[in-house]
Amino acid sequence: MQRLNRRLAAEFFGTFWLVFGGCGAAIYAGGDIGNQGIALAFGLTVLTMAYAVGHISGGHFNPAITVGLAMGKRFDWKTVPAYVVTQVVAAIVAAFCLWVIAHGVSGFDSVESGFASNGYGDRSPGGYAWWAVLLAEVLLTAFFLFVILGVTDTRAPKGFAPLAIGLVLTLIHLVSIPIDNTSVNPARSIGPALFAGWDAIGQLWLFIIAAPIGGLIAGATYGMLFGSEEEPAPLEVATEG
Repeated sequence: MQRLNRRLAAEFFGTFWLVFGGCGAAIYAGGDIGNQGIALAFGLTVLTMAYAVGHISGGHFNPAITVGLAMGKRFDWKTVPAYVVTQVVAAIVAAFCLWVIAHGVSGFDSVESGFASNGYGDRSPGGYAWWAVLLAEVLLTAFFLFVILGVTDTRAPKGFAPLAIGLVLTLIHLVSIPIDNTSVNPARSIGPALFAGWDAIGQLWLFIIAAPIGGLIAGATYGMLFGSEEEPAPLEVATEG
């Protein structure tokens, strides 16, 4: 139990930092740093926390990653509910802290500003339809998990996983901030939406289902496409016989 509590604490801090750092960059500094800066902020949150607490909890910080890793047999399904609840709670607490700080400026309105929430249609930065946002979220989350599964594979080079994961999340944001402000993480979507008004909450359904679908697809197909961790490394295969 103590070990599980440490793992949940690591997931809480990691998810909190992702939402506070990434969404905070968008809310407080988005006009100055632009989409490129926001994308980098999200990538840095995952990179830093993966190095800081990834060795404790696995560094998921995302319900879609947790269910995808379970589907890929890298994580125990019995622990999934505890991880997901912790991640969602951490995201809400982070969003609340952002909301409180934002009101340090007179006239701030979290509903009017959008509060870094995700959206489609008239809530999409580029006006993208729901089905386009759904496809983007499924596809990008699947690639996110493919990278995570690949760089944490026992056959992969050691020590570079957090860097690769942070960079791929940066790339994902560079692609999809104009589409829907980038989710690929239901917890990240839920936290800010609760402070962004009923329109944002009404669109949460898409972001709650899309990213896990992408994670499940990647988790289910990684082994079929690239083999299992137990198989010989490519160099060993090449020298056999």
